[in-house]
Parts: sequence; structure tokens; C-alpha cells
Amino acid sequence: MSRFYLTTAIDYANGDPHLGHALEKIGADVIARYRRFCGDDVHLLIGMDEHGQKVQQTAAKEGVAPQAFTDTIAARFQAMWARLGISYDQFIRTTEPHHKVGVQTLIRRIAERNPDDFYERSYTGMYCVGCESFKQDADIVDGKCVLHPTRTLEEVEERNWFFRLSKYQAFLQDLLASNPSFIEPSSRRNEILGLLAQGLEDISASRARLDWAVPFPLPLSTGETQGTYVWFDALPNYLTATGFPDAGYETRWPADLHIIGKDITRFHVVIWPAMLHAAGLPLPKQVWAHGFVQLGGERFSKSAGVKLDLGEAVDRFGADAFRYVLLREVPFDGDGNFSWERFEERYTSDLANAFGNLASRAMAMVEKYCDGVVPVAATPDAERADAEEIATYHRAMHGEQGWQLHEGLAAAARLTARANEYAAATAPWTVAKDTARRAELEVILASLIRRIARQTLLLAPFMPEKTAQLWRQLGAPGEIGAQTFAALESLDVGGWRVSKGEGLFPRPAAV
Repeated sequence: MSRFYLTTAIDYANGDPHLGHALEKIGADVIARYRRFCGDDVHLLIGMDEHGQKVQQTAAKEGVAPQAFTDTIAARFQAMWARLGISYDQFIRTTEPHHKVGVQTLIRRIAERNPDDFYERSYTGMYCVGCESFKQDADIVDGKCVLHPTRTLEEVEERNWFFRLSKYQAFLQDLLASNPSFIEPSSRRNEILGLLAQGLEDISASRARLDWAVPFPLPLSTGETQGTYVWFDALPNYLTATGFPDAGYETRWPADLHIIGKDITRFHVVIWPAMLHAAGLPLPKQVWAHGFVQLGGERFSKSAGVKLDLGEAVDRFGADAFRYVLLREVPFDGDGNFSWERFEERYTSDLANAFGNLASRAMAMVEKYCDGVVPVAATPDAERADAEEIATYHRAMHGEQGWQLHEGLAAAARLTARANEYAAATAPWTVAKDTARRAELEVILASLIRRIARQTLLLAPFMPEKTAQLWRQLGAPGEIGAQTFAALESLDVGGWRVSKGEGLFPRPAAV
């Protein structure tokens, strides 16, 4: 059994979860569930980024203490992730005492190993509270941050501790040259290579007049103690969640996979590896930067006013259908659009008409012609030909050629289409009328149930509740969550007692 530690970006505690958050968490959950079906010992980490100027300001506007404010926000996020079936193993909050200790230990470790990496400097720059970062000229259009165009940039002048990021430029360039898969997809790697080619600037590691922060463990020469810059607090969550600096953290660290949005690639592929290298710690094995969910071509953003109620989207056809459609429509390596029209079309075509109807018809025929018991029969050649498509599914899902979850779903959909074509071509309802063709009928029905069972497991990472329901209706042994993909190679459905029950995906009512 292999260990597999994956993480998502911790969400900033400044509002409710939206479709962009959901894309990332569902995608990570699908990968986690898939790896569990592969037999891996998986640990999925998600959480909340709770410090920083933006949180402090928002809490003040609402007249509550920052901790009370973040407690409320964290509860909302956790409630939504439970509703969406996100099977996380750990939910970290950066206000946890152990995390604070870990951040301060990491900073001291960098300072001890590389005494010149932190230095004092006065600085004047344009600060975006929305990004919690200073912006370069290339990131500013018409005086606004390109990612938060409704926010006014603040000119900040203060004396801080700076981290000598420029020292690690050659190290980072060598890292990407020797290990191109460290950051994927390739479009994101090319962006980072372009950034490195321009030269790196040192970055602020502390902030003055910021009470809502982890205290920076190194006082300035004046004796002033500052707050830790929010990114120096947030990025180490992946490490502190393992128990760092306590003994035994190495059993999980380094992470196998960081899943993040493309807008924070620089922090995870430049700043975070530099921090770890400076501290003499192993780097994560890979960073995957997904794209954005867009509405009418615009990125979902609370600050920009582009939003859609996530709860309403889940209510439309249920959590599993939402999970399926979102990852079917939005490629996990780029941007994708969301629309109600496309949502209903995909639900109807893929789930209600194709997969759901196939399962319902096949079980109904087993009940009608075989008293509900799946016959023991040989495997037809048409079914064996599915092996190539199944291999395509695993290549898309396993990460060896990138985490192409949408391609995995496309392969699963093609398998469903092949099963429907087989049913249409063999016409078991016609074969059943001829008693002399009983053996032929049994081969057809057993093949259909076997294909549906296989499809059920392939789709289980995407739709955990519906596939668990179908697994029980098929009369399959055990719970679906206890199965492995290896068992599919010798799947024996003979003797299963099906129970058709209610349809999995009711067709939407006509408007």
C-alpha cells in the first residue's frame, strides 16, 4: 500500500464558498477517492486561511472579533463540503495553536540555516488586500489589481523583514529544468519559467501594524515585533498539518500533490519551494494548477460581483449530479464555462438518458426474465473490447499524464455508450421471446450487468452516493467504498440478486 498525501489550497475566510472553490475541492476529492480504489493510503487535506488584513477589516466592519468571524466562515465551508461529499481526512485552520508553532519554527529554521535570508528593509509598494500581496507593474491595469479590479490598491510604506527570494532563482530554474512535472499543466510551467527569466525580487515576510497574524518570531532591530505576512503563514499549512515540527511528521511529508488555482501558482512554485529549500526540507512532489470556472466568460469572484449561488446549483439535481456535470464541463487543466442550460443538457443526456436508463432497463430485464438473479454466463467479445477504453480512463485519472479528470469522465461516458449500443444491437427483449435462445439471453444480460457494475466503480470517485446506491441495487457484495479497481479484472456477477428500485437520475420536469 502506497501513501498518497494530497492537499488543496486553503480557502480565505472572507465569504461563502463558490463554484471556484467547489471545482477544486471536488477535483481533489475525486483524485483521493480514485487513489483509495487503487489501494493507496490516502490523506486529503483541506482547510481555511484565516489571518491577514482582509479578514481583520471584514470582521471589524461586521463588529465581531476576527476569531469569531473566522469560526463562522469555517463552519459554512465545512457544511458545504459535507453536502458535496468531500471526503477530507483533515481540515486545518491557520488559527490553530499547532500551526502557529509550526510557522514560527519554520521561519527560525530558515534563519538558523541561512542567516542572511531574512533582512530588514524599508519598502514602499502597491498592496492588494484582495490578494494579500504587493503587486508589480505587470499585475496592475488602470491602477487596479487584475484579479480584483473593484478594489483600490493601497500604497504601503513600512519597514519589514524581507526574505531573500532572489537568492533562489537559479535553484528554481534548475528544479523546473530537471523535473518538468513539478508544476503542471505545461502552460503553468511556461508562465513560471517566464517569471523566473525576468528575475526574482525579494519579498516581505512580515507586516507592521497587523495584529491578526502569527507573530513573526524575529524582532526588528528596533525591538518591534511584527505579524507574519499571510503567505508565509498560509503556505506552511501543508507541512504543519503533518505534525511538523514534532517527531514523526516525515511519515507523511513531503506531499505527493498540491492542487491549487492558477492564480496562486507563483506562491506555490516559487515562494514555497524556496522556503522549504532554505529550511533544508523536502519539496512537494508535484503542483497541479487548475483553471477557473467562468460565467459568461468571467471568472467567479465575490469582489468583482460575478457569482452564482452554490447551494442553488447543488439543489438543482443533487450533489452527485453537480459533481459530475461540473467536472465533465470544466476541464481540470484549463478554464470552463458554467451555465444552467448546459448543466441541464449534460445531466439529461449523460446521467438520466444514458447511464441511469441503461442501469434501470438492464435490472428490469434481469428481474423479468431471470427472477432477479444475474445468470452465470461467458463474457462476449464485444465486452472484452472495453479494455482499451478502461485503460484510457486510468491514464486520465492516475496523474501519469496529468490530472485530466474531465478526460476520465469522457472515457466513462464512452463506455456507457458502448453498453447501450450493445443492448440495442443484441435486443435482449426480442431474444427473450425465443426459448431456444435462452443461453444467448443469459450472456447478454450478464454482460450488461457486468458492464454496469464496472461503470459504477469507475464513476464512484465522481458520484459516491449514487454509485453506492446502484451497487446495492445490483446486489453486489460489500460496500462500494471497500472495492478496488484490481477486482474489476475478474468481476463475477453471476448470482447477484438485483433490485431495480427507484431511478437514479429522474428526468427534469418540463418547463
